[in-house]
Amino acid sequence: MKPSILFLMVIICFSSCKETELTEEQLIAKAKDIHERVITLDTHCDINLSNFTDSTNYTQRLASQVNLPKMEEGGLDVPWFIVYTGQDTLSAEGYKKAYDNAIAKFEAIHWLCEKAAPEKIELAYNSDDVRRIVKSGKKVAMIGIENGYPVGTDINNVKKFYDLGGRYMSLSHNGHSQLSDSNTGEKDDVWLHNGLSELGKQVVAEMNKYGMMIDVSHPSKEAMKQMIELTKAPIIASHSSARALCDHSRNLDDEQLEWIKENGGVVQTVAFKSYLNTEKYETRDAKLKEIREEVADSMGVKWYNWTEFRALEEKAQMDFIAARQKVLDETNAKAKDIEGFPPAVNVGDFVDHIDYLIDKMGIDHVGISSDFDGGGGIEGWSDASETFNVTLELVRRGYSEKEIEQLWSGNLLRVLDEVQAVAKILQGQAS
Repeated sequence: MKPSILFLMVIICFSSCKETELTEEQLIAKAKDIHERVITLDTHCDINLSNFTDSTNYTQRLASQVNLPKMEEGGLDVPWFIVYTGQDTLSAEGYKKAYDNAIAKFEAIHWLCEKAAPEKIELAYNSDDVRRIVKSGKKVAMIGIENGYPVGTDINNVKKFYDLGGRYMSLSHNGHSQLSDSNTGEKDDVWLHNGLSELGKQVVAEMNKYGMMIDVSHPSKEAMKQMIELTKAPIIASHSSARALCDHSRNLDDEQLEWIKENGGVVQTVAFKSYLNTEKYETRDAKLKEIREEVADSMGVKWYNWTEFRALEEKAQMDFIAARQKVLDETNAKAKDIEGFPPAVNVGDFVDHIDYLIDKMGIDHVGISSDFDGGGGIEGWSDASETFNVTLELVRRGYSEKEIEQLWSGNLLRVLDEVQAVAKILQGQAS
């Protein structure tokens, strides 16, 4: 038989044979290989200053959802540590307090990377840094700013925060800031600026000028619309999901998704239970309440609902977040022993949102975030040690390695590159 005929027969045989499905072991092995090769990047991990001391820090396996041992266990390469400031009065006193808080958090992140564990983690300022540091075998820290409130009324603070490593910033959080209305205004339809303030518009231009990504996860829909109209660069939603699947004001509706797609930005899907499946979350939460109260009482922890939580001072908020996770872990452990207990919001629910966002926006505009140590975490991705489970679920659903790489880091880093390229042009025009 001629070689060409034999080759043809082999091709026909392969094309006619039905491809066998992967076994569970093969699927897990495939996912592990992909997880090892791609850069995993999570755009929203809150920090508590009490975990940045000589005696207690991220080199240890703390109760925090993110720390270096848990990152190693789960294969999380790039957490964005968050300089978060809660909303307070729009006054000189409030701005000064917020600024001091922000600087303390910037300094804590630098301390971790430069003093506490420089051999294990390094701060990145651009995508080239990310790839270089990952290649060296170290973890990568990046910095996002949640709430522009610490900017105060001094526009120069934008560049100051950028120079300290801030590479994205939201202009508000829970409550209207001096820069922007918040999504929380939707509850009572009370607004301060009807979008952005004049100072907020200046901050958008300043962020474009220096290469800081604009984050629209917390501002109001009208504020987001105005940001997109003003910005010369792509924007991000650092931790939001799809409102069509879960009707919460922190999520983005289909019109907002279209705006971000047209802008060239990215939505970082967030693993926050009540933003993924409210009905499932509330059904289980109602059943958990009695167990949780007993556990909290035994631990000496005062429990707050989210409305009460938002009214707390920031230190009290961060202390509660730290204690909250311990209470929830113990509560969920007890619930596991109860037959027929309502299921938890899980990685499957999370990837449902990724599927939906991709369907609406395309693979180029979707990413991944956790909101760890800020209320985030779901069954299967409860902390950084379980990061692999997200990749595993994506592989189960048929995503290719290229697509998984885009979701984990490629899309976000592409936006960062484009934002910084726009900044170079703007700075050149100004010189």
